[in-house]
Amino acid sequence: MAEKSKNDQQGPSVSAAEALDFHAAGRPGKLEINPTKPMATQRDLSLAYSPGVAAPVKAIHEDPSRAFDYTTRGNMVAVISNGTAILGLGNLGALASKPVMEGKAVLFKRFADVDSIDLEVDTDDVDEFINCVRFLGPSFGGINLEDIKAPDCFIIESRLRELMDIPVFHDDQHGTAIIAAAGLINALEITGRDIKTSRLVCNGAGSAGIACIELIKAMGFPPENVILCDTKGVVYQGRKEGMNQWKSAHAVKTELRTLSEALDGADIFFGLSAKGALTPAMVQSMAKKPIIFAMANPDPEITPEEVAEIRTDAIMATGRSDYPNQVNNVLGFPYIFRGALDVRATTINDDMKLAAAHALAALAREDVPDDVAAAYQGNRPKFGANYIIPVPFDPRLISAVPVAVAKAAMESGVARRPILDLFNYARDLSARRDPIASTLQRIYDRVRRQPKRVVFAEGEEEQVMRAAVSYANQRLGTAILLGRDEQIRETAKQAGVDLDKPGIEIINARLSRRNGIYADYLYERLQRKGFLFRDCQRLINNDRNHFAGAMVALGDADAVVTGVTRNYSTVLDDVRRVIDAKPGHRVIGVSIALCRGRTVIVADTAVHDMPNSEQIADIAEEVAGFSRRMGYEPRVAMLAYSTFGHPPGERSERVQEAVKILDKRRVDFEYDGEMAADVALNPKLLAQYPFCRLSGPANVLVMPAFHSASIATKMLQELGGSMVIGPLLVGLNKPVQIVSLNAKDSDIVNMAAIAAYNAGA
Repeated sequence: MAEKSKNDQQGPSVSAAEALDFHAAGRPGKLEINPTKPMATQRDLSLAYSPGVAAPVKAIHEDPSRAFDYTTRGNMVAVISNGTAILGLGNLGALASKPVMEGKAVLFKRFADVDSIDLEVDTDDVDEFINCVRFLGPSFGGINLEDIKAPDCFIIESRLRELMDIPVFHDDQHGTAIIAAAGLINALEITGRDIKTSRLVCNGAGSAGIACIELIKAMGFPPENVILCDTKGVVYQGRKEGMNQWKSAHAVKTELRTLSEALDGADIFFGLSAKGALTPAMVQSMAKKPIIFAMANPDPEITPEEVAEIRTDAIMATGRSDYPNQVNNVLGFPYIFRGALDVRATTINDDMKLAAAHALAALAREDVPDDVAAAYQGNRPKFGANYIIPVPFDPRLISAVPVAVAKAAMESGVARRPILDLFNYARDLSARRDPIASTLQRIYDRVRRQPKRVVFAEGEEEQVMRAAVSYANQRLGTAILLGRDEQIRETAKQAGVDLDKPGIEIINARLSRRNGIYADYLYERLQRKGFLFRDCQRLINNDRNHFAGAMVALGDADAVVTGVTRNYSTVLDDVRRVIDAKPGHRVIGVSIALCRGRTVIVADTAVHDMPNSEQIADIAEEVAGFSRRMGYEPRVAMLAYSTFGHPPGERSERVQEAVKILDKRRVDFEYDGEMAADVALNPKLLAQYPFCRLSGPANVLVMPAFHSASIATKMLQELGGSMVIGPLLVGLNKPVQIVSLNAKDSDIVNMAAIAAYNAGA
């Protein structure tokens, strides 16, 4: 049976016409090359090429390892094929493989920020292919072989690994094996099996099949408990027909001769063969709670529906995205190379492959965040028979798998540049794909040093519970869930959220001993604003924002996060009844926009609709202080549609007056205005105004009105691809953060961390 092991290309059904249009639209293909250094001036060109390039040339000649410091080599992988086994289409040649290789390069960049280029080698001759690739070695930090037929792929990979001092990895073999091994680890746990006594049958003796059984044996499976089958039946000792050295290495001493005989009583089936290879009768003959990985693509050896008709106790995985437990190579190769490149590994060995498999298995056992649930159209998966393998868009993969691979490389002695701090390495990996992560990391680090008690006001909401658990798990402090204990625990049980762990508290406002004290406090604040005591008592009893605010105001907690179930302005009104502004401060909304490696802080994005001159000056002062607390020295641009008086207008005059107010206050930060946004952000345009007080492009923008701030930040997100944090509430006497309606758990925990950070400010 012809093997079809490609698992990273499977996705939703599309027509040939759609696919062709996709590849032809705009600039044909899927890749382009962009410079990483400026090329705007003659000096830039002199540094990038002649004469400046001579310096790194000489340095590399003296010490070849410096190529990793001065060139792209340390983050560059070549995706190489001769097209002899393209997907399930067969030998269509090197040129026809180019769309697949380009796609592989895109996946490297998208998932692990590994730069990659595709190379199609037009030869079926093994020796010619090997010589071509080996002499390209100095260009790359790693080689990903792809779509090469068996047994040629075994010979090519083996010899290139001997000849080259960089990782050489045939993904069709090892990628499939690693993901399958991860799923198997969890399936064994769920079914209560011991790896030493379980029996596995693998059907398909091509590259992926051989790699799978090699890896599971390295994982601890006794060789005598693993039977390999091909189109001729069982690969047994003494068989002559259809054998080669790779099959012979896994031949077992047995009287069994057919796949059907081998599967009788077997615990596990690995299929890397073809549609229909596994029959219902074979499934019926397997042991209780059979583990069936039908990984042939595009059609599995047997479908989950067919298995369900005859067995209700089976755990299934396939190579398809429309079934649970997809064995998808994209879970592996980007992150494996990421870890290998970062320690400058000389190879990818079994220790690194097993580390990746165990990291993937462990990730599937963790609570699933909202980002992953979104990939399931809102149906949150839970560890169990239908969720033993993570999904490709799990944002935690980038910080889990490379760390495990790098650690294994160091421990097995193949790393040339060890990483001493794996915790910081994981943090940096998260920031690599998510620019917000690097900005937030400072906040998280400080809160861990000074943990805070944060009230999660809407404690009965599932995503709030998940955020609270995450807050506690990350050692940020104590998470206090407000709500009815029974309701919270019932919702948590249904959602699979474990609240019985250190750092989680549940408080019911109606049953709290502090209820009366909070009501007295609120009545004292509101009695001259038309509120009776019973009104205040009702607010404390029934409204969690008022109760949470009173907790923080009276020192029973450090900060509040809320907003999941109500709109921003309503929540802000609730909070302002309980908590005042800091003396001498103004309450404003601040957003942090991160775009193309640049961070810009924008105010006011939440509170003041049409501020007057005095308010604009106050906003500038408040946001400048916030910027410093966040670690940025503020350069404040006060924006308008005009620049320094042209064209004139009433709104611009308000900004001009705000500048004069700041002049009188003698503030200690850079500021100027009024100016248009492009002038504030573009150093060349800014240079046209030599009298401008800013020493460089602005990193803080004060908007002339709330509506312009809101429009600008949303346009940055949608059109500019920016990441935006906020709006963050700044200026209150006690820290409160308001999330957007229906915020995800990751957004809530980020806001909780920011609130906790401000509690220590």
